[in-house]
Amino acid sequence: MEKKTLKADLCVVGAGAAGLSVAAGAARLGLSVVLFEAGEMGGECLNTGCVPSKALLAAARRAEDIRRSDALGVKAGEPEIDFPAVMAHVHKAIAAIAPNDSQERFEKMGVTVVRERAAFTASDCMESDSIRVKAKRFVLATGADPFIPPVEGLDTVPYLTNETLFDITERPRHLVILGGGAAGLEMSQAFRRLGAEVTVIEAAEPLAGADPDQAGALLARLREEGVTIHSRTKAERISAERDTIRVETDAAGVIEGDRLFVSTGRRIRTKGLGLEAAGIETDGRGFVLDGKLRTTNKRVFAAGDAAGLDMLTHAAGWHASVLIRNFYFAQRTKAESAIIPRALYTEPEFAWFGPTEDEAREEHGDKVRAVSWAFDDNDRAIAEGDVQGGVKLVVGKGGEILGASILGEGAADMLQTVQAVIAAGGNVRSLTEYVPAYPTRGEAAKRAAGAYYEDAVFGPWAKRLARFLTVFQ
Repeated sequence: MEKKTLKADLCVVGAGAAGLSVAAGAARLGLSVVLFEAGEMGGECLNTGCVPSKALLAAARRAEDIRRSDALGVKAGEPEIDFPAVMAHVHKAIAAIAPNDSQERFEKMGVTVVRERAAFTASDCMESDSIRVKAKRFVLATGADPFIPPVEGLDTVPYLTNETLFDITERPRHLVILGGGAAGLEMSQAFRRLGAEVTVIEAAEPLAGADPDQAGALLARLREEGVTIHSRTKAERISAERDTIRVETDAAGVIEGDRLFVSTGRRIRTKGLGLEAAGIETDGRGFVLDGKLRTTNKRVFAAGDAAGLDMLTHAAGWHASVLIRNFYFAQRTKAESAIIPRALYTEPEFAWFGPTEDEAREEHGDKVRAVSWAFDDNDRAIAEGDVQGGVKLVVGKGGEILGASILGEGAADMLQTVQAVIAAGGNVRSLTEYVPAYPTRGEAAKRAAGAYYEDAVFGPWAKRLARFLTVFQ
Protein backbone atom coordinates (compact mmCIF):
# COMPACT_ATOMS: atom_id res chain seq x y z
CA MET A 1 0.00 0.00 0.00
CA GLU A 2 1.40 3.35 -1.06
CA LYS A 3 1.80 5.87 1.73
CA LYS A 4 -0.13 9.10 1.69
CA THR A 5 2.10 12.18 1.55
CA LEU A 6 1.18 15.36 3.41
CA LYS A 7 2.83 18.75 3.46
CA ALA A 8 2.51 20.67 6.70
CA ASP A 9 3.66 23.86 8.34
CA LEU A 10 4.34 21.97 11.54
CA CYS A 11 4.78 18.32 12.47
CA VAL A 12 4.66 17.39 16.16
CA VAL A 13 5.68 14.05 17.66
CA GLY A 14 4.06 13.36 21.03
CA ALA A 15 0.64 14.29 22.42
CA GLY A 16 1.66 15.19 25.94
CA ALA A 17 1.57 18.63 27.52
CA ALA A 18 4.21 20.18 25.25
CA GLY A 19 3.10 18.56 22.00
CA LEU A 20 -0.57 19.34 22.48
CA SER A 21 0.11 22.94 23.46
CA VAL A 22 2.31 23.72 20.48
CA ALA A 23 -0.05 21.89 18.09
CA ALA A 24 -3.03 23.83 19.43
CA GLY A 25 -1.20 27.15 19.18
CA ALA A 26 -0.19 26.60 15.57
CA ALA A 27 -3.63 25.27 14.56
CA ARG A 28 -5.39 28.28 16.10
CA LEU A 29 -3.19 30.49 13.94
CA GLY A 30 -4.55 28.73 10.87
CA LEU A 31 -1.47 26.68 10.12
CA SER A 32 -1.45 23.08 8.91
CA VAL A 33 -0.40 20.71 11.69
CA VAL A 34 0.24 16.95 11.81
CA LEU A 35 0.48 15.28 15.22
CA PHE A 36 1.92 11.79 15.71
CA GLU A 37 1.07 9.84 18.88
CA ALA A 38 1.40 6.08 19.20
CA GLY A 39 0.30 5.91 22.83
CA GLU A 40 -2.41 7.62 24.85
CA MET A 41 -3.42 11.20 24.16
CA GLY A 42 -2.49 13.47 27.05
CA GLY A 43 0.86 11.87 27.74
CA GLU A 44 2.33 11.25 31.18
CA CYS A 45 0.72 14.15 33.02
CA LEU A 46 -2.83 13.09 32.34
CA ASN A 47 -2.44 9.33 32.39
CA THR A 48 0.39 8.39 34.72
CA GLY A 49 1.68 11.56 36.40
CA CYS A 50 0.20 14.81 37.64
CA VAL A 51 -3.50 14.02 37.45
CA PRO A 52 -3.59 10.54 39.02
CA SER A 53 -1.03 11.41 41.68
CA LYS A 54 -2.93 14.51 42.79
CA ALA A 55 -6.20 12.57 42.82
CA LEU A 56 -4.59 9.94 45.06
CA LEU A 57 -3.14 12.65 47.31
CA ALA A 58 -6.59 14.22 47.63
CA ALA A 59 -8.11 10.95 48.86
CA ALA A 60 -5.22 10.46 51.28
CA ARG A 61 -5.66 13.96 52.64
CA ARG A 62 -9.33 13.36 53.39
CA ALA A 63 -8.31 10.34 55.44
CA GLU A 64 -5.73 12.36 57.38
CA ASP A 65 -8.18 15.21 57.97
CA ILE A 66 -10.45 12.72 59.69
CA ARG A 67 -7.61 11.46 61.89
CA ARG A 68 -6.58 14.99 62.90
CA SER A 69 -10.07 16.45 63.35
CA ASP A 70 -9.98 15.85 67.12
CA ALA A 71 -7.64 18.84 67.44
CA LEU A 72 -10.50 21.09 66.24
CA GLY A 73 -13.07 19.48 68.51
CA VAL A 74 -14.55 17.17 65.89
CA LYS A 75 -14.56 13.52 66.99
CA ALA A 76 -14.24 11.03 64.13
CA GLY A 77 -11.74 8.23 64.74
CA GLU A 78 -9.79 6.11 62.27
CA PRO A 79 -11.21 6.31 58.73
CA GLU A 80 -12.15 3.21 56.78
CA ILE A 81 -10.18 3.02 53.54
CA ASP A 82 -11.86 1.41 50.52
CA PHE A 83 -8.76 1.20 48.36
CA PRO A 84 -10.47 0.01 45.15
CA ALA A 85 -12.87 2.96 45.49
CA VAL A 86 -9.91 5.30 45.97
CA MET A 87 -8.36 4.06 42.74
CA ALA A 88 -11.71 4.37 41.00
CA HIS A 89 -11.69 8.04 42.02
CA VAL A 90 -8.21 8.39 40.49
CA HIS A 91 -9.37 7.01 37.14
CA LYS A 92 -12.54 9.07 37.25
CA ALA A 93 -10.39 12.20 37.49
CA ILE A 94 -8.35 11.08 34.48
CA ALA A 95 -11.53 10.38 32.49
CA ALA A 96 -12.99 13.79 33.36
CA ILE A 97 -9.96 15.65 32.02
CA ALA A 98 -9.25 13.37 29.05
CA PRO A 99 -11.64 15.14 26.60
CA ASN A 100 -9.42 18.24 26.78
CA ASP A 101 -6.56 16.20 25.32
CA SER A 102 -8.57 13.95 23.03
CA GLN A 103 -7.98 13.19 19.39
CA GLU A 104 -11.50 14.42 18.58
CA ARG A 105 -10.87 17.84 20.12
CA PHE A 106 -7.66 18.37 18.22
CA GLU A 107 -9.12 17.19 14.95
CA LYS A 108 -11.86 19.78 15.42
CA MET A 109 -9.10 22.37 15.67
CA GLY A 110 -7.87 21.22 12.26
CA VAL A 111 -4.94 19.10 13.46
CA THR A 112 -4.29 15.87 11.53
CA VAL A 113 -3.78 13.29 14.29
CA VAL A 114 -1.95 10.09 13.35
CA ARG A 115 -1.94 7.36 16.04
CA GLU A 116 1.26 5.72 14.83
CA ARG A 117 4.98 5.84 15.55
CA ALA A 118 6.99 8.05 13.21
CA ALA A 119 10.67 8.38 12.34
CA PHE A 120 12.74 10.71 10.19
CA THR A 121 13.66 9.49 6.74
CA ALA A 122 15.24 12.79 5.71
CA SER A 123 16.01 16.16 7.28
CA ASP A 124 12.54 17.45 6.35
CA CYS A 125 10.48 14.27 6.32
CA MET A 126 8.96 11.84 8.84
CA GLU A 127 7.14 8.62 8.06
CA SER A 128 4.86 6.22 9.91
CA ASP A 129 3.27 3.00 8.68
CA SER A 130 0.61 4.82 6.69
CA ILE A 131 1.76 8.38 6.10
CA ARG A 132 4.70 10.51 4.98
CA VAL A 133 4.92 14.10 6.25
CA LYS A 134 7.10 16.82 4.83
CA ALA A 135 7.06 19.86 7.11
CA LYS A 136 8.67 23.26 7.47
CA ARG A 137 9.27 22.61 11.17
CA PHE A 138 9.19 19.63 13.52
CA VAL A 139 8.76 19.53 17.29
CA LEU A 140 9.88 16.45 19.19
CA ALA A 141 7.75 16.27 22.33
CA THR A 142 8.48 12.60 22.88
CA GLY A 143 8.57 12.74 26.68
CA ALA A 144 10.64 10.50 28.92
CA ASP A 145 10.59 6.98 30.33
CA PRO A 146 11.13 5.97 33.95
CA PHE A 147 14.83 5.51 34.66
CA ILE A 148 15.49 2.06 36.07
CA PRO A 149 18.72 2.05 38.08
CA PRO A 150 21.28 -0.74 37.57
CA VAL A 151 20.63 -2.47 40.90
CA GLU A 152 21.52 -6.14 41.02
CA GLY A 153 18.41 -8.31 40.84
CA LEU A 154 15.97 -5.51 40.07
CA ASP A 155 15.21 -6.99 36.67
CA THR A 156 14.19 -10.28 38.31
CA VAL A 157 11.46 -8.92 40.61
CA PRO A 158 8.08 -7.30 39.92
CA TYR A 159 8.21 -3.55 40.41
CA LEU A 160 6.01 -0.53 39.81
CA THR A 161 6.82 2.77 38.09
CA ASN A 162 4.60 5.80 37.64
CA GLU A 163 3.33 4.07 34.48
CA THR A 164 1.88 1.15 36.46
CA LEU A 165 1.40 2.44 40.02
CA PHE A 166 -2.12 3.71 39.39
CA ASP A 167 -3.28 0.42 37.93
CA ILE A 168 -3.13 -1.44 41.24
CA THR A 169 -6.42 -2.11 43.00
CA GLU A 170 -5.14 -3.77 46.17
CA ARG A 171 -3.49 -1.62 48.83
CA PRO A 172 0.13 -2.61 49.50
CA ARG A 173 0.93 -3.93 52.94
CA HIS A 174 4.42 -2.41 52.83
CA LEU A 175 5.39 -0.20 49.89
CA VAL A 176 9.14 0.22 49.41
CA ILE A 177 10.05 3.26 47.31
CA LEU A 178 13.38 3.67 45.53
CA GLY A 179 13.91 7.42 45.16
CA GLY A 180 13.20 10.38 47.43
CA GLY A 181 12.35 12.96 44.79
CA ALA A 182 9.03 14.72 44.36
CA ALA A 183 7.09 11.69 43.09
CA GLY A 184 8.59 9.35 45.66
CA LEU A 185 7.83 11.63 48.60
CA GLU A 186 4.32 12.51 47.40
CA MET A 187 3.42 8.86 47.00
CA SER A 188 5.04 7.96 50.32
CA GLN A 189 2.66 10.27 52.15
CA ALA A 190 -0.35 9.23 50.07
CA PHE A 191 0.08 5.50 50.63
CA ARG A 192 0.97 5.93 54.29
CA ARG A 193 -2.19 7.95 54.89
CA LEU A 194 -4.19 5.29 53.06
CA GLY A 195 -2.97 2.67 55.50
CA ALA A 196 0.16 1.13 54.00
CA GLU A 197 3.52 0.87 55.68
CA VAL A 198 6.01 2.88 53.60
CA THR A 199 9.80 3.00 53.39
CA VAL A 200 11.73 5.41 51.16
CA ILE A 201 15.32 4.65 50.11
CA GLU A 202 17.21 7.64 48.71
CA ALA A 203 20.82 7.36 47.54
CA ALA A 204 21.53 11.07 48.10
CA GLU A 205 19.77 13.61 50.30
CA PRO A 206 16.03 14.06 49.65
CA LEU A 207 15.15 17.53 48.31
CA ALA A 208 18.84 18.45 48.12
CA GLY A 209 18.19 21.45 45.85
CA ALA A 210 15.61 23.07 48.13
CA ASP A 211 15.89 25.29 51.20
CA PRO A 212 17.37 22.91 53.81
CA ASP A 213 15.34 24.20 56.76
CA GLN A 214 12.01 23.90 55.00
CA ALA A 215 12.95 20.62 53.33
CA GLY A 216 13.96 19.28 56.74
CA ALA A 217 10.62 20.33 58.21
CA LEU A 218 8.73 18.51 55.45
CA LEU A 219 10.77 15.33 55.89
CA ALA A 220 10.18 15.52 59.64
CA ARG A 221 6.44 15.72 59.01
CA LEU A 222 6.54 12.64 56.78
CA ARG A 223 8.45 10.74 59.44
CA GLU A 224 5.98 11.92 62.08
CA GLU A 225 3.19 10.38 59.99
CA GLY A 226 5.04 7.07 59.93
CA VAL A 227 7.01 7.15 56.67
CA THR A 228 10.45 5.62 57.12
CA ILE A 229 13.04 7.59 55.11
CA HIS A 230 16.59 6.34 54.64
CA SER A 231 18.81 9.14 53.28
CA ARG A 232 22.21 8.53 51.70
CA THR A 233 21.35 4.87 51.41
CA LYS A 234 21.90 2.78 48.30
CA ALA A 235 20.00 -0.31 47.26
CA GLU A 236 22.67 -2.87 46.46
CA ARG A 237 20.72 -6.03 45.74
CA ILE A 238 17.04 -6.89 45.26
CA SER A 239 15.37 -10.28 45.35
CA ALA A 240 11.90 -11.74 45.76
CA GLU A 241 10.46 -14.81 47.44
CA ARG A 242 6.75 -15.50 47.08
CA ASP A 243 5.01 -12.21 47.92
CA THR A 244 8.00 -10.59 49.65
CA ILE A 245 10.52 -8.28 48.01
CA ARG A 246 13.88 -7.92 49.78
CA VAL A 247 16.01 -4.81 49.28
CA GLU A 248 19.54 -5.11 50.62
CA THR A 249 21.08 -1.70 51.32
CA ASP A 250 24.51 -0.39 52.23
CA ALA A 251 23.36 1.57 55.28
CA ALA A 252 19.95 0.36 56.45
CA GLY A 253 20.24 -3.40 56.34
CA VAL A 254 17.56 -5.47 54.61
CA ILE A 255 14.15 -3.91 53.95
CA GLU A 256 11.24 -6.18 53.09
CA GLY A 257 7.92 -5.25 51.52
CA ASP A 258 5.25 -6.66 49.27
CA ARG A 259 5.38 -3.93 46.57
CA LEU A 260 8.31 -1.97 45.12
CA PHE A 261 7.89 1.45 43.48
CA VAL A 262 10.87 2.66 41.43
CA SER A 263 10.92 6.47 41.30
CA THR A 264 14.53 7.31 40.49
CA GLY A 265 14.11 9.86 37.73
CA ARG A 266 13.36 9.83 34.03
CA ARG A 267 15.27 9.35 30.79
CA ILE A 268 14.51 11.26 27.58
CA ARG A 269 13.08 9.21 24.71
CA THR A 270 15.35 9.45 21.69
CA LYS A 271 15.29 5.93 20.24
CA GLY A 272 13.42 4.92 17.12
CA LEU A 273 13.14 8.44 15.72
CA GLY A 274 15.57 8.07 12.81
CA LEU A 275 17.73 10.89 14.16
CA GLU A 276 20.73 10.08 11.96
CA ALA A 277 18.64 10.51 8.84
CA ALA A 278 17.75 14.01 10.00
CA GLY A 279 21.21 15.01 11.24
CA ILE A 280 20.05 15.36 14.84
CA GLU A 281 22.76 14.90 17.45
CA THR A 282 22.36 13.63 21.02
CA ASP A 283 24.63 13.54 24.05
CA GLY A 284 24.51 11.74 27.38
CA ARG A 285 21.44 13.72 28.48
CA GLY A 286 19.37 13.73 25.29
CA PHE A 287 19.02 16.06 22.31
CA VAL A 288 21.70 18.68 21.77
CA LEU A 289 19.77 21.98 21.90
CA ASP A 290 20.43 25.71 21.76
CA GLY A 291 18.73 28.25 24.01
CA LYS A 292 15.66 28.34 21.76
CA LEU A 293 15.17 24.55 21.88
CA ARG A 294 16.54 24.00 18.36
CA THR A 295 18.37 20.75 17.63
CA THR A 296 21.35 20.39 15.31
CA ASN A 297 18.80 20.25 12.47
CA LYS A 298 17.56 23.82 12.00
CA ARG A 299 14.03 22.56 11.22
CA VAL A 300 13.70 20.42 14.35
CA PHE A 301 13.05 21.47 17.94
CA ALA A 302 12.43 19.66 21.24
CA ALA A 303 10.00 20.58 24.00
CA GLY A 304 8.70 19.36 27.34
CA ASP A 305 10.47 16.46 29.01
CA ALA A 306 12.27 15.78 25.73
CA ALA A 307 14.13 19.08 26.10
CA GLY A 308 15.77 17.76 29.29
CA LEU A 309 15.56 21.09 31.14
CA ASP A 310 12.76 20.89 33.70
CA MET A 311 10.63 17.76 33.46
CA LEU A 312 7.49 19.50 34.63
CA THR A 313 4.13 20.05 32.96
CA HIS A 314 4.21 23.82 33.45
CA ALA A 315 7.69 23.88 31.91
CA ALA A 316 6.27 21.99 28.91
CA GLY A 317 3.61 24.65 28.51
CA TRP A 318 6.26 27.36 28.62
CA HIS A 319 8.33 25.55 25.99
CA ALA A 320 5.31 25.52 23.69
CA SER A 321 4.90 29.25 24.24
CA VAL A 322 8.57 29.83 23.44
CA LEU A 323 8.27 27.93 20.16
CA ILE A 324 5.04 29.61 19.04
CA ARG A 325 6.48 33.04 19.82
CA ASN A 326 9.66 32.35 17.91
CA PHE A 327 8.08 30.47 14.98
CA TYR A 328 5.18 32.75 14.20
CA PHE A 329 5.72 36.10 15.95
CA ALA A 330 9.40 36.67 15.08
CA GLN A 331 10.42 36.87 18.72
CA ARG A 332 13.69 35.63 20.20
CA THR A 333 12.47 34.13 23.44
CA LYS A 334 14.77 31.67 25.18
CA ALA A 335 13.54 28.70 27.15
CA GLU A 336 15.47 29.69 30.25
CA SER A 337 14.09 33.25 30.35
CA ALA A 338 11.14 32.32 32.60
CA ILE A 339 10.98 31.30 36.24
CA ILE A 340 10.13 27.62 36.46
CA PRO A 341 8.96 26.78 39.99
CA ARG A 342 9.11 23.36 41.62
CA ALA A 343 6.40 22.06 43.90
CA LEU A 344 5.60 19.06 46.06
CA TYR A 345 1.90 18.56 46.72
CA THR A 346 2.46 16.90 50.04
CA GLU A 347 1.00 18.27 53.23
CA PRO A 348 2.45 20.71 54.02
CA GLU A 349 2.85 21.77 50.40
CA PHE A 350 6.33 22.86 49.39
CA ALA A 351 7.16 25.18 46.48
CA TRP A 352 10.25 27.13 45.49
CA PHE A 353 12.28 28.68 42.69
CA GLY A 354 15.76 30.07 42.34
CA PRO A 355 18.82 29.44 44.50
CA THR A 356 18.83 28.65 48.19
CA GLU A 357 20.33 31.21 50.55
CA ASP A 358 23.69 29.41 50.61
CA GLU A 359 23.76 29.02 46.83
CA ALA A 360 22.97 32.72 46.36
CA ARG A 361 25.78 33.73 48.73
CA GLU A 362 28.25 31.62 46.80
CA GLU A 363 27.35 33.48 43.60
CA HIS A 364 26.55 36.99 44.87
CA GLY A 365 28.51 37.30 48.10
CA ASP A 366 27.58 39.09 51.31
CA LYS A 367 25.06 41.39 49.63
CA VAL A 368 22.54 38.55 49.78
CA ARG A 369 19.96 38.68 52.55
CA ALA A 370 17.33 36.11 53.44
CA VAL A 371 14.09 37.27 55.06
CA SER A 372 11.19 35.16 56.21
CA TRP A 373 7.82 35.09 57.93
CA ALA A 374 6.50 32.01 59.69
CA PHE A 375 2.90 30.81 59.58
CA ASP A 376 2.81 30.58 63.37
CA ASP A 377 2.47 34.37 63.16
CA ASN A 378 -0.27 34.30 60.52
CA ASP A 379 -3.85 34.65 61.72
CA ARG A 380 -5.38 32.42 59.04
CA ALA A 381 -2.94 29.61 59.78
CA ILE A 382 -3.56 29.91 63.50
CA ALA A 383 -7.34 29.86 63.01
CA GLU A 384 -7.05 26.69 60.92
CA GLY A 385 -4.74 25.01 63.41
CA ASP A 386 -2.02 24.47 60.79
CA VAL A 387 0.96 26.73 61.43
CA GLN A 388 3.84 24.68 60.05
CA GLY A 389 6.16 26.42 57.60
CA GLY A 390 6.36 29.93 56.24
CA VAL A 391 7.68 32.16 53.47
CA LYS A 392 11.36 32.77 52.79
CA LEU A 393 12.78 35.24 50.27
CA VAL A 394 16.39 35.34 49.07
CA VAL A 395 17.18 38.95 48.14
CA GLY A 396 20.20 40.36 46.33
CA LYS A 397 21.61 43.75 45.48
CA GLY A 398 19.03 46.49 44.98
CA GLY A 399 16.24 44.38 46.41
CA GLU A 400 16.29 41.87 43.53
CA ILE A 401 14.41 38.70 44.44
CA LEU A 402 16.78 35.88 43.59
CA GLY A 403 14.72 33.03 44.99
CA ALA A 404 11.71 32.19 47.11
CA SER A 405 10.61 29.17 49.10
CA ILE A 406 7.27 28.50 50.77
CA LEU A 407 6.28 25.59 52.99
CA GLY A 408 2.64 25.37 54.02
CA GLU A 409 -0.95 25.17 52.83
CA GLY A 410 -1.32 26.53 49.29
CA ALA A 411 2.43 27.12 48.89
CA ALA A 412 2.45 26.76 45.09
CA ASP A 413 -0.43 29.24 44.73
CA MET A 414 1.26 31.79 47.01
CA LEU A 415 4.56 31.46 45.17
CA GLN A 416 2.85 32.76 42.03
CA THR A 417 2.48 36.20 43.66
CA VAL A 418 6.25 36.44 43.97
CA GLN A 419 6.71 35.18 40.40
CA ALA A 420 4.23 37.74 39.07
CA VAL A 421 6.10 40.58 40.80
CA ILE A 422 9.37 39.50 39.20
CA ALA A 423 7.74 39.02 35.77
CA ALA A 424 6.44 42.59 36.00
CA GLY A 425 9.92 43.92 36.71
CA GLY A 426 9.40 44.40 40.43
CA ASN A 427 11.62 43.70 43.40
CA VAL A 428 11.19 42.98 47.09
CA ARG A 429 9.76 46.45 47.66
CA SER A 430 6.98 45.69 45.18
CA LEU A 431 5.88 42.85 47.46
CA THR A 432 5.24 45.38 50.23
CA GLU A 433 2.91 47.50 48.12
CA TYR A 434 -0.06 45.22 47.47
CA VAL A 435 -2.97 44.83 49.90
CA PRO A 436 -3.78 41.18 50.63
CA ALA A 437 -7.20 40.19 51.91
CA TYR A 438 -7.42 39.41 55.63
CA PRO A 439 -7.12 36.77 56.89
CA THR A 440 -5.12 34.95 54.23
CA ARG A 441 -1.86 33.08 54.17
CA GLY A 442 -0.82 35.38 51.36
CA GLU A 443 -0.18 38.07 53.95
CA ALA A 444 2.97 36.17 54.89
CA ALA A 445 4.66 37.04 51.59
CA LYS A 446 4.10 40.74 52.24
CA ARG A 447 5.28 40.39 55.84
CA ALA A 448 8.45 38.62 54.70
CA ALA A 449 9.15 41.42 52.22
CA GLY A 450 8.42 43.98 54.95
CA ALA A 451 11.02 42.32 57.16
CA TYR A 452 13.64 43.27 54.57
CA TYR A 453 12.96 46.94 55.37
CA GLU A 454 12.57 46.51 59.12
CA ASP A 455 15.70 48.46 60.07
CA ALA A 456 15.11 51.19 57.49
CA VAL A 457 11.52 51.79 58.57
CA PHE A 458 11.77 51.27 62.33
CA GLY A 459 15.51 51.59 63.08
CA PRO A 460 17.33 54.40 64.94
CA TRP A 461 17.47 56.80 61.97
CA ALA A 462 13.78 56.35 61.26
CA LYS A 463 12.94 57.06 64.91
CA ARG A 464 15.02 60.24 64.90
CA LEU A 465 13.35 61.41 61.70
CA ALA A 466 9.90 60.74 63.12
CA ARG A 467 10.69 62.70 66.30
CA PHE A 468 12.13 65.57 64.26
CA LEU A 469 9.09 65.82 61.98
CA THR A 470 6.67 65.88 64.90
CA VAL A 471 8.23 69.19 65.98
CA PHE A 472 6.63 70.86 62.95
CA GLN A 473 3.19 69.30 63.31
